[in-house]
Amino acid sequence: MSRVKFLPVKVGEEIGISAYPNFSASGNVYGMKRKVYGKNALLVRCGSYIYNVTSNPRIYYNEAY
Repeated sequence: MSRVKFLPVKVGEEIGISAYPNFSASGNVYGMKRKVYGKNALLVRCGSYIYNVTSNPRIYYNEAY
């Protein structure tokens, strides 16, 4: 339910990942999905942050692993 995919920092910089909402990777993924983003949010870890890329699912499905 709280699956987070990984995106290399270099790829994240190329696609402009910093434009998306984020929180620290040490944060609670389950809590953020439940209280802030919604249970169907698409989350990607890049560096020391987790980004919500729901508005651009291509990143989650094609770029991240």
